[in-house]
Amino acid sequence: MDPTVSVNGDQDPMVASNLRVMLSAAHDILKQQETHNTTSPAVLLADILPTLIIKVTAPFFIHKCPYGFRVLLCVAAAAVSFLVVSFSSAVWMSLLGVIFASISAGLGELSFLSLTVFFNRSVVGGWGSGTGGAGVAGALLYSAFTQAGLSPRVTLLVMLVVPAFMAISYFFLLEFPPSFPQWRCREGEGLLWNENSEETRSLLREDPDEAEGKKEEERGELNCREKINILKGLLKFVIPLAIVYFAEYFINQGLLELLFFPGFYLSHAEQYRWYQTTYQFGVFFSRSSLFCVKIRKVWILSALQCVNAGLLFAAVYYQFLPSAAIVFAIIAYEGLLGGAAYVNTFHFISKETGKREREFAMASASMGDSFGIALSGLAAIPLHNYFCSL
Repeated sequence: MDPTVSVNGDQDPMVASNLRVMLSAAHDILKQQETHNTTSPAVLLADILPTLIIKVTAPFFIHKCPYGFRVLLCVAAAAVSFLVVSFSSAVWMSLLGVIFASISAGLGELSFLSLTVFFNRSVVGGWGSGTGGAGVAGALLYSAFTQAGLSPRVTLLVMLVVPAFMAISYFFLLEFPPSFPQWRCREGEGLLWNENSEETRSLLREDPDEAEGKKEEERGELNCREKINILKGLLKFVIPLAIVYFAEYFINQGLLELLFFPGFYLSHAEQYRWYQTTYQFGVFFSRSSLFCVKIRKVWILSALQCVNAGLLFAAVYYQFLPSAAIVFAIIAYEGLLGGAAYVNTFHFISKETGKREREFAMASASMGDSFGIALSGLAAIPLHNYFCSL
């Protein structure tokens, strides 16, 4: 079992499902091509680095690229990742496929988060629910296809319908206002439509308390100093989110495989697979909770997730947990904390930033979870290898 199989499922719902299925298949194919210890760090880097680089750099220039082209690029990269890994005959080809999937995921997440600013704020809750459901769907689809007898390579070819449906849903099902710049650049990423026009009133309806404030300037591109100031203001959101994801993926990448109970009715591989599925269900339920409860103090979730990581680390080291059922309960709780942190972070960023800064802020804040995942990988893989060597 590979500790790097826990992948980031926080992208556009279909992109996230694509990534989970593709990476699961890539790990299985890579195991047939090379030794486990050689490929695991390489897969982790190929998965994390492209997404992280995109999230750190793209918010400063991505507004120059129209949304329509961005989505086409996401779809193309996802399809290419499936094809490259499916027909891979060498390790480097499989890793190249992982890189394409990571590019699709990183670009997709920041683009669709930016896109939420053009709709009613409640769309952030729908986004969170969709990304949570994608993790569950991706895990179940891959398991279902492989359990039915399909090879990982054939499964990837079947899953090519998902990028196609993503394009169809975006270009033909999603309703945009007539002046939405689908295929052209706006004058600047801070430009929004006149909120008094009939066209945007239903899409950008503001909360009553927001309408009482001083009317903001709605035109003009954000300059470098303004963007840096926005990033400084986002630290109160980004740092707690990064801590949550560090602890979360430290558990998923470094500890879960080691929590094996021989007397349980599931095999080692089955226990690990259902640990991951249980985690995804927890994420799904908590990301769907925004319509019921909102948590402003995300740092509390960060602290609780760190407690989770410490508890499971101690459980691996001292082997004091008596049953796998207890581990399943802790993992479900872990998923609830992580999903709640993600969706509440972006809800309050959307609520507390001005209209002119909101699009840049939503895209930039997405780097928080990727930083946490990257740092957790650096810590979790050596730790995992240490425990395996004992």
